[in-house]
Amino acid sequence: MGKIAPVSSKYIIHSIIRIEGVVDKPDVIGAIFGQTEGLLGPDLELRELQRSGRIGRIEVDVDTNAGKTEGTIIIPSSLDKAETAIVGASLEIIQRIGPCNAQLKVQNIEDVRISKRSFVIERAKELLKSLQSEVMPDSQELADEVASAVRVMECTEYGRDRLPAGPGITESDEIIVVEGRADVLNLLKNGFKNVIAMNGTSVPQTIIELSKKKDAVAFLDGDRGGDLIIKELIEVAEVDFITRAPDGKEVEELTKKEIHKALRSRITIEQAKLELASHDTSNSIRRPQIRPLPKRPEEKQDINENEKSMYGKMLENLIGTKGAFILDNKMNVLGKVPTTELETTIKSLKHGIHAVVFDGVADENLVRVAEEANVKHIVAMNANTQGRKVNVITAAGL
Repeated sequence: MGKIAPVSSKYIIHSIIRIEGVVDKPDVIGAIFGQTEGLLGPDLELRELQRSGRIGRIEVDVDTNAGKTEGTIIIPSSLDKAETAIVGASLEIIQRIGPCNAQLKVQNIEDVRISKRSFVIERAKELLKSLQSEVMPDSQELADEVASAVRVMECTEYGRDRLPAGPGITESDEIIVVEGRADVLNLLKNGFKNVIAMNGTSVPQTIIELSKKKDAVAFLDGDRGGDLIIKELIEVAEVDFITRAPDGKEVEELTKKEIHKALRSRITIEQAKLELASHDTSNSIRRPQIRPLPKRPEEKQDINENEKSMYGKMLENLIGTKGAFILDNKMNVLGKVPTTELETTIKSLKHGIHAVVFDGVADENLVRVAEEANVKHIVAMNANTQGRKVNVITAAGL
């Protein structure tokens, strides 16, 4: 038999049928063809219309309950309105199906094109709304974007150590010393051209020589690695000022406002030496003192010695990498991410994280995000807060 694809039918005849007895789908279809045969003439003979594809497959859905059968009949049509209405009306002459009395009623004839038109209109509204939400940037934004890209392209290499640096490092009387190339790029993007990176935790000879000729400002990350670099800079180079990124943040992720604020709040090397002398070497300069968290009784119950050992080895491997391991409840590593993306990653995974081990400081924001994701353990270099539901473990507690 011919079929009409849903995309080519113009109308759909929707009918309901009630039968005083038990019948099957083939009985209903047979009655439709049999009892309408010869009724409307050769041009509207259902069998011929179906063979030519002008009437589609007749869909019958019936359900029997308490000895009675009820259901629906759907007939797609590509005839015109009048012919479709005639075919629909002809169905209502059916009064018996097999040995049972039956009543068939056409509920409505659906114009498929109207449904399609409605879909087109609604979809067009969505597309227009999406188009209007994409606001064209103004000329100032375009200029800023181009200027930022040019500044990033200005990153050069300086000295025999080939250190990442800005173009103003030679002529400037003052230099800003940062940890890595990403820090240089961020400062260049925000207009600072007198910046140079150490490219690691040890101080290169190029930096030592520059610090003797120029005023040097050490601008370091707000983590344990920054603390260690400060000590080495004081010992081997002639640094004049020290400043830090906010606690737990890195220079490469700071905004322009945060960079200016940090540089304004720099301290002299003499002040830095006094602070190092008066505090434990694990404390940060110009940051709140971070003490190892006291071990809670439940920590002993939550993790065993084997887990402690595994966490300790993972944390040791992460020192200086600014990375984080995400673990499941079988201590399998689900992935390794930068500490800058740790909170976002935990939020995106939502569940299934047993523990997080990372090279950084566990702060209130991270602990809150971890608790919302039902993380059991946070293992960090240091911490300045405790969790209510998450077990915060520091390097000192392992």
